[in-house]
Amino acid sequence: MKNFAFILVLLNLAASALGQVTYQNLLEADREPGNWLTYSGGYNSQRHSRLEQINRDNVPDLELKWAFQMRTLEDVETTPLVVDGIMYLTEPPSNAHAVDTRTGRTFWSYTRELPDETHTCCGQVNRGLAMLGEKLYLGTVDAFLVALDAKTGSVLWEVEVADRLEGYSITVAPLVVKDKVIVGVSGGEFGIRGFLDAYDAETGKRVWRFYTVPAPGEPGHDSWEGDDWKTGGAPTWITGSFDPALNLIYWGTGNPSPDFNGELRPGDNLYTDCVIALDADTGQLKWYFQFTPHDVWDWDAAQIPVLVDAEFEGRMRKLMLWPNRNAFYYVLDRETGELLLVKQFARQNWAQGMDSRGRPIIKLEALPTEKGIIIWPGIQGAMNWFSPSYSPLTGLLYFPVRHVPTFISTGDIDYDPGAMFLGSRWTGMPDDPSWASIQALVPQTGEVKWEYPLHRDVWTGLLSTAGHLVFGGSVEGQFFALDTATGEELWRTPLGGMVIAAPVTYLTDGKQRVSIAAGNTIFTFGLD
Repeated sequence: MKNFAFILVLLNLAASALGQVTYQNLLEADREPGNWLTYSGGYNSQRHSRLEQINRDNVPDLELKWAFQMRTLEDVETTPLVVDGIMYLTEPPSNAHAVDTRTGRTFWSYTRELPDETHTCCGQVNRGLAMLGEKLYLGTVDAFLVALDAKTGSVLWEVEVADRLEGYSITVAPLVVKDKVIVGVSGGEFGIRGFLDAYDAETGKRVWRFYTVPAPGEPGHDSWEGDDWKTGGAPTWITGSFDPALNLIYWGTGNPSPDFNGELRPGDNLYTDCVIALDADTGQLKWYFQFTPHDVWDWDAAQIPVLVDAEFEGRMRKLMLWPNRNAFYYVLDRETGELLLVKQFARQNWAQGMDSRGRPIIKLEALPTEKGIIIWPGIQGAMNWFSPSYSPLTGLLYFPVRHVPTFISTGDIDYDPGAMFLGSRWTGMPDDPSWASIQALVPQTGEVKWEYPLHRDVWTGLLSTAGHLVFGGSVEGQFFALDTATGEELWRTPLGGMVIAAPVTYLTDGKQRVSIAAGNTIFTFGLD
């Protein structure tokens, strides 16, 4: 027992000797591919690594190095951070661990005691952490933001972001920008009024808040009627991106409330189903783009903005790439919000097309009724919260695609704080010919270069590398690597649990590793 205690002391000393994460590190994350410093790998959210030790030639030789099993039966959606040989990861509902990337041995664990009553629509999940200096930042399902000591896991401060009894929770991985922690909220199915917050990273004091449903007198309020804005939804439950040169934070917003019965909330319902561009210092809105005005199909724009500087129609542009839940792919100018391209990428039956501004021309027969309709894509969308990837080597955007319908019907509903506020009934279509795939898209045109077929559903995030590989997984528990240029499957292995998270890659003792959550376990692979 004494020897074991001594080993733990040594491990904690090793952890304390390792480095901090500075804002400069975050700005230059792609220059230190041995670490994984943010939820999406860097501020541009390209999820591409310069590491190439594991490549298209030797990837068949990958083997399991270690596995870290969590103490939960909830879905594990975490994307770990890796800093100087330590992996920081979250465990549902609101716990965190620091583990040795060499062995998977635990340095420390933080377990949050939650109140009896919390409100989440889709499981008590958590998608990850943010880090600055020697502090880690964790959002909790009881709607707190917590700062942890990265050396010990002890709580340094915590602040209540919102009232959990009103339906608020936090499942998003925060994003550190300069000296601030940016965090969004979940709760679009509970009739919340959404917002995005910035907190001082050192003290936890709130610096600014941007409400995603405008109040009377605020721009965009005329897109609501009466008091509908008070329960308007527009949660901010997926991590956004940041352009340091423009000083703009880009964040997707969720569905309006109630989800399906639009008669209870006439108007476009800003800023639901939007990407919002906010000044990083003040939270002031600079521009927005609404993908699905007056959404009645639950198509959150909770996707991750992928930022790429590339040529578009003969000149260099600052682009934002966005395959949306509504089955259309968008390219925006991220300086101005100008729509540059919109093109369908998955099966849909709700829009005749788009006008010149990117506003959908909606088919009347696609609007939900009391009798019910079948809608493509279904309420989970053609694309959801899972992470896409962009490779600057191929110039291709990679993302999972779902071709899955839903049957929905409307109904009246009264708002009750903390209760589901949907305005409908819905069910899947088990006998329907659903399918899924990984697509590789030419960003400037929307042309599909290749497609890798999967079974009837997909929830994986993706990772591309300089080794000419795209890593991803399946709901059947397979972890695979594809050729970035052709989509050819080069390697796969069964993990025994659903993959509903995104892989990361990093260096351990100078050797490349790839880790992925499947089921309730983190699996780590490397070469012999």
